[in-house]
Amino acid sequence: MSRVLVVEDEAAIAELIALNLRHAGYEVVRAVNAEQAQAAVDQMLPDLVLLDWMLPGQSGVALARQWRNQTRTRELPLIMLTARAEEADKIAGLDAGADDYLTKPFSANELLARIRAVLRRKAPEALDTAVEVGGLVLDPGTRRVSREGVELKLGPTEFRLLHFFMTHPERVHSRAQLLDRVWGDHVFIEERTVDVHVKRLREALGKVACQRMIETVRGAGYRLTQSADSLQA
Repeated sequence: MSRVLVVEDEAAIAELIALNLRHAGYEVVRAVNAEQAQAAVDQMLPDLVLLDWMLPGQSGVALARQWRNQTRTRELPLIMLTARAEEADKIAGLDAGADDYLTKPFSANELLARIRAVLRRKAPEALDTAVEVGGLVLDPGTRRVSREGVELKLGPTEFRLLHFFMTHPERVHSRAQLLDRVWGDHVFIEERTVDVHVKRLREALGKVACQRMIETVRGAGYRLTQSADSLQA
């Protein structure tokens, strides 16, 4: 499930956006000003930000420039929402670092289409599209995992962990990297927590003889492989 930060000080607009996003399957975090938005990003990087231009205090454009100048938030997918429809305003918003610029009023369908387009360009792994590796199928939309018709029961953390592995197959990920990408880069838990959840994930995959798909790379971390050997019980 993709996390979207909605930075909008008009309560009615923010609520309408949040309602449509949740209905489309997104997790929503809301902020009414730049300070709250920064706090939300500091706590956990969202998959995408919807940022109003006119905010109390620091403007959305200034906040966008600030994020683009920081290493941690430089690639954060960002859509500017504003009533300012002049060409010069659009250019200013895009030059500040916005990936897209949507003027008010806008339809929910157009907003969702813009979000999907930006995520495809900036963060394809965040899309709610099914992925398959070695016959194992994971569908983020329905939150189901199966192989050859046998459905697996996974906890939410194991589901996110498997989703990350399956969207980055054959690559080695350190425990620190997994904590950042699966748990969030400002969640302070011990790296050995990763080992516990990998063990649980392997146990669940054992039901369909896929436990060996999750390999331990000594001194480096873990990777998901689809080699023939890994699919033998």
